[in-house]
Amino acid sequence: MNVILGISASGGIGIGSAFVLPEEKERVIPQNKISQQTAEIDWKRFTDARQKVKDSIHHDLENLSKDDLQRVIFETYLLMIEDPVFIQEVKDSFEQKLLNIEFILNEKCIEYADRLRNSGNDYLAERAQDIEDVFGKVLDILLNFHPFNINDIPDGAVIVGRTMKTSDTVILNRRKIAGIALAEGGSSSHVAILARSYGIPTVVGLELVPMPIENDDLIVVDGELGEIIIKPDAGTIAQAKTKIAAKQKYDETLHKFRNLPARTSDGVEFKLYANIGTPEEAKIALEEGADGIGLFRTEFLFMNTLQTQNKKLNSFSNSISEETQFQAYKQVLEIMKGKPVTIRTLDSGGDKVIDMKDTQVPSEKNPLMGLRAIRHSLFYPQVFRTQLRALYRASIYGNLKIMLPLITDVSQISTVKGIIKGVQMGLREDNIPFNPDVPVGIMIENAAAAICSDCLAKTSDFFSLGTNDLTQYTIGIDRENPLVAAYYNEFSLAVLRLINLTIKNAAAQGIPLSVCGEMAGQKESAIILGGMGIRSLSMAPKQISIIKETLSNFSIAELESISKDSLS
Repeated sequence: MNVILGISASGGIGIGSAFVLPEEKERVIPQNKISQQTAEIDWKRFTDARQKVKDSIHHDLENLSKDDLQRVIFETYLLMIEDPVFIQEVKDSFEQKLLNIEFILNEKCIEYADRLRNSGNDYLAERAQDIEDVFGKVLDILLNFHPFNINDIPDGAVIVGRTMKTSDTVILNRRKIAGIALAEGGSSSHVAILARSYGIPTVVGLELVPMPIENDDLIVVDGELGEIIIKPDAGTIAQAKTKIAAKQKYDETLHKFRNLPARTSDGVEFKLYANIGTPEEAKIALEEGADGIGLFRTEFLFMNTLQTQNKKLNSFSNSISEETQFQAYKQVLEIMKGKPVTIRTLDSGGDKVIDMKDTQVPSEKNPLMGLRAIRHSLFYPQVFRTQLRALYRASIYGNLKIMLPLITDVSQISTVKGIIKGVQMGLREDNIPFNPDVPVGIMIENAAAAICSDCLAKTSDFFSLGTNDLTQYTIGIDRENPLVAAYYNEFSLAVLRLINLTIKNAAAQGIPLSVCGEMAGQKESAIILGGMGIRSLSMAPKQISIIKETLSNFSIAELESISKDSLS
């Protein structure tokens, strides 16, 4: 028996026979100078190969239900493979260098993927693999290269490997997969997201070099502890089966909470909202019993991670139009049917590199302290005005709230309100209906905002605590840096005191306050936050029932007692 520790990407326990993904054979990319005549032939080969990949993706889409989360992924692939700006860049380089199309395409893919991987953001880094995946299929056709067929994986298998292509995740929908164990990947990868959606226990970050597992080895994947057990003994198997039965019973209990309000044992009600990045996720939020949307991250729209309702295509190097934004915001508001929807304005910069024609990605020594979030929006007011116009146009379709990220002082709010007046004036001149009374609130995600929250509360309609940035800015820890990540602590006394101060100042001014950072969706921190007086939490949709069940086990007095100990 051999135990290997990793990182939990999807909870639960799975037992099954290992199916070891074969190491992908390295493509040999030739580099040849070509003639103008050959260039025309090469470009047609490239166009035909792209069409074959598009046809294959459309075929996969036809076999997925309308509500399947994988649809978003494959629709994103279509956006990528049809991206006019990327294709034009390939063509310009091809015509300029007159090198064979395989070499040029591979060169451009590496260039884009490296840019995303170097962004310092887990989500963007995972998208680098998507670009390599979808255009890798085009390369395979051009090179007549035939990699491993994912459909060879049998039912009941534990998938083991260095990594797993996003396009290969279609197998998760076609087979009863017992678990996934990978050396690479993270909790924000498509594999992890889909595994959680399908309830497949998944552990990543495993030491699998050299590969210690052979095909058909019995494996236990423990997504709760973040470990795998190779060739478990009878006692370990029995324990795993007991955990599986307990998890199934717990899931049945959680299901009962979906359509119930969140209440403590003494009847005090909480509002639990969902954090989303796409309109499709709003449907999941509704199914999970969310009271509304507490955070719609609009930067994912600008990264082209979705295909909007009007099916317009946008490049991942281009600005997103007002109409496309309007359709996305309208869709979320209509899906939520009158429940509150808080949409955060573009949080670009820092760890979210968004390259648009109307902006430039600056070279900054410390981007997290640089031109990001509201600073970025005010530096590029035309992009900001376009987003505000789209938001106000959508405001008549539901219960909209607008939230401003990384506010540090009152003057920023005053400037934004001036821009909003101009946007509203323009809409009136264009005879476009909108709701002029949309609440405009701010995120409290740095020490400056928390300390001055008494002043900020006088000019804001609501507060939302962004605990991720608040923690790293307050204690000076980059949580993405593995060398210091162990010091990242949301329960730091300094962080909790800033949260407590913000709660008091919001209450004194009589404005609503919620928490939308990672703390909101964790059992332990939800307990502490509830004891501090928070009654509104926003989290990943799948966490809502878990937090409802957790709160139901405590009275307010018990929550307050726990929080008091944490603040002392």
